[in-house]
Amino acid sequence: MNKHNLSTSNFKKTTIFISKLSIMFSLILFFLLYLSPQYAGNYQASLLDKTARLKSTDIPKIVLIGNSNLAFGMNSEELEKEFQMPVVNMGLHGGLGNAFQEKSSLLNVQKGDIYIICHSTYSDDGTIIDPDLAWITIENHFSLWKALCHEDMKPMFYAYPAYLKRCLSLWLENSGNHDYGNDVYTRSAFNEYGDIEWPDNGQVYEFKPGDIALPQISENVVLRLNELNTYLTDQGATLLLAGYPIADTFDRPSDEMYLTFQQELTDKMDAPVISDYINYIYPENLFYDTAYHLNNTSKKARTQQLIDDLRNYLSQSD
Repeated sequence: MNKHNLSTSNFKKTTIFISKLSIMFSLILFFLLYLSPQYAGNYQASLLDKTARLKSTDIPKIVLIGNSNLAFGMNSEELEKEFQMPVVNMGLHGGLGNAFQEKSSLLNVQKGDIYIICHSTYSDDGTIIDPDLAWITIENHFSLWKALCHEDMKPMFYAYPAYLKRCLSLWLENSGNHDYGNDVYTRSAFNEYGDIEWPDNGQVYEFKPGDIALPQISENVVLRLNELNTYLTDQGATLLLAGYPIADTFDRPSDEMYLTFQQELTDKMDAPVISDYINYIYPENLFYDTAYHLNNTSKKARTQQLIDDLRNYLSQSD
């Protein structure tokens, strides 16, 4: 093959590749603009309501940040009554990652806001844990895309075809965006504050050996949260760190180990740690369906403990 023919062949291949790429991106754009969302009734879609409450609250508020230990473990109305401040519970699925939970909570920072982080670990790498879950969550809600970091782009790109395929199936079957209303894992199970509001059915989680592990602390998380503390302080807001539910299983870490973790967290973080973590230990028969989801009885106790912790902090800081 002479140089001319080789050049022509390469040109055709390049043209075909660019054409295919253009068609793919056109389909994606069409889907994002016209066929999405398809998961508007899903548990993850509650983030839309949580962020809407964030954006609409223009007076000092309390914002709770963390995974589903908050969604299933807080009575925000009681917290609101105690401190006479609107409460937004941003707790959602841990598969989104701690950093996403933090960034999605910063859509409307106001002077006087109190942000309370209730992470169950402080050793994440700052990226999305489950990109498939992330697509179901953000869909075409572009304001939520801001919570993604640069390192999330590649895994999100590779996860998109599977998400697109599922969404097209939902659209073709006319079964997308349904909230079936008879399951705790739906959008309608959340109340206006962002709490799961679901009657207990007597279900109790059966713990397995190793379910309860001592939280770890990594330097990258220390750096990230200290930067977040600086940002919020500059905005006239306050960042605090509080406890999360711990099951009193036979093989859980000892009280002394939790107190050591708490002291290390206090020493490394610029934001105050307002909780004694051992005050958040509850009998294992008070957990609903995971090692972090409380039932309604323990949810009341956990809410009261956070109220006590915050009241104590505020009285000392006056």
